[in-house]
Amino acid sequence: MCLINFHFQDHPLYKLIVVANRDESYARPTKRAGFWDDEPNILAGRDLLQMGTWLGVSRQGRFAAITNFRDPSLPERTKSRGEIVRMFLSESRSNKEFIDELKNSRELYGGYNVLVGDGNQLMHYNNILDEINEIQPGTHSLSNYSLNTSWPKVVKGKQRLYEYLQSNPGRIECEELFKIVDDITVANDEDLPDTGVGIELERLLSPIFIKMPNYGTRCSTVVLINKNNEITFVEKTFQEGKYQFETKYEFKIKE
Repeated sequence: MCLINFHFQDHPLYKLIVVANRDESYARPTKRAGFWDDEPNILAGRDLLQMGTWLGVSRQGRFAAITNFRDPSLPERTKSRGEIVRMFLSESRSNKEFIDELKNSRELYGGYNVLVGDGNQLMHYNNILDEINEIQPGTHSLSNYSLNTSWPKVVKGKQRLYEYLQSNPGRIECEELFKIVDDITVANDEDLPDTGVGIELERLLSPIFIKMPNYGTRCSTVVLINKNNEITFVEKTFQEGKYQFETKYEFKIKE
C-alpha cells in the first residue's frame, strides 16, 4: 500500500473516511477483498504469497493499513509486513498494547508505517523512525516515509480529500473518493523526494496512481465508518492500470 488518505473524527456523519491505493508488482498473486475463510472476522484483500494483507477491517470495527518505508539501503527481513495488519484485525488488544509489541519486535520486519485503530481512536507507528503518533481529528495522508510527509502525492491526496469533504459535509459518495486517487500526474522534479532510488524511478513513483511496465496501483479502497457504527468497504481492482472489477461490502459493527 503506497498511499492512504484519511479523515478522522471530524465529520458530521462519519468517524473515519479512508481512500487508499495499493501499489505492487503485477505478478504478485493477490485475492480480491472478502471475508477470509480461515479468519472469518477479517474483511480484506489478501497477498497470496505471504498470506497477509495491506488494508482491512474486522466485524468488530477494527481497522489497519500498512505501507512500506522506502529506503533501498535497508536490509531485507524475513517476516512479512502484511502479517502485522492480519494480527491486529484478528486480536482484541488495545492500540497501545499492540504498538508497544511492535516496538519490541521492530527489527524483525522491513521498514513500514502502520495505522491501527477504529472509528474512535487511531494510531500510527513507523518502525524505522521508531515514531508513534496518536491521530488527531482532521485530514491526513501516509505514503512511504511517515505521516503527512510533504511528498507531492501526500500533499495532493490530503488536499483533495479535505476539499471534497469541505464541499460535501453530508453523505459520502464512494465514486467521488475514488476520483481522488486516480491521478496519474507526474510531480515536478524539484518537488521529488530523494529516497535513494534515483531520479527516474522517483518520477515514476510520484503519481497518486502509478502505471509502470511491471509495477503499479493494483487496487483502490474506500472504507467508511459512520456514527451509527456501520462500515462500507469498497475495493476497485486494476491490472496494468486497467480497471478489472469492484467489490463492495456493507455491515453493522458487531458489539
